[in-house]
Amino acid sequence: MRALVLSDIHGNLEALAAVLDAAGTWDALWNLGDMVGYGASPNEVLALIRAQATWTVRGNHDRVCCGLGSSRHFNPTARSAAKWTAETLTEENLEWLRALPQGPLDAELKTPIPVHVTLAHGSPLNEDQYIHNMRDAWAPLQQTPTAITFFGHTHIQGGFAQRDHDWQELHPLYHSRKGSDMWTLPIEPGMRYLINPGSVGQPRDFDWRAAFAIYDSETSEIIYHRVPYDLESTQKRMLEAGLPRRLSARLKEGR
Repeated sequence: MRALVLSDIHGNLEALAAVLDAAGTWDALWNLGDMVGYGASPNEVLALIRAQATWTVRGNHDRVCCGLGSSRHFNPTARSAAKWTAETLTEENLEWLRALPQGPLDAELKTPIPVHVTLAHGSPLNEDQYIHNMRDAWAPLQQTPTAITFFGHTHIQGGFAQRDHDWQELHPLYHSRKGSDMWTLPIEPGMRYLINPGSVGQPRDFDWRAAFAIYDSETSEIIYHRVPYDLESTQKRMLEAGLPRRLSARLKEGR
């Protein structure tokens, strides 16, 4: 079973289209939230995700933009984008966002090799909590019910692993930051994992390319990917929408 794992699309249609094109064939799509906010194509992104996602958990921007939460904890730029997004979303998409489950979500597939993982936006212990370092990862690695948890929120591709006294930070190693690239992580028996596929629409690890991951249960591998997309079209769309210039400029910087 091959699962396509996406997070933090943030209304970036061009990046999502490039990811779906590069991902090849897959059996399930696990979406970790923050589909909207920041970018200028929230309705178009949701049309694709609603049609294809197997499981989706909400993100903090999804929650705020559909009116289930306040934007007072957002910085002024994010708050401005959230307001624009809330006014742009169709009523049907607003209702769909409001109905999304809060993570963590236990995803189970009864395939020839049974698959059971946890899906969350932020920490599986708190959807708004960021997992940036080993200190943040310690409690989730001890308390989640599955060996593999997928999370997003930080916009940084990688993750954490633990078995007994062996603790590891996971950082994909790529050849360049220009074309498409991939990095494979073998899943080791007895190891527990927190896996961040990275951000599709607004990476913050100084790599502008769209990020995603493939989980292959038959080969026991997680394959991290980076793919280029039509960045100029995305930036033009954002500027024409009147979104803050900082949001479009930072896409090229990958931060």
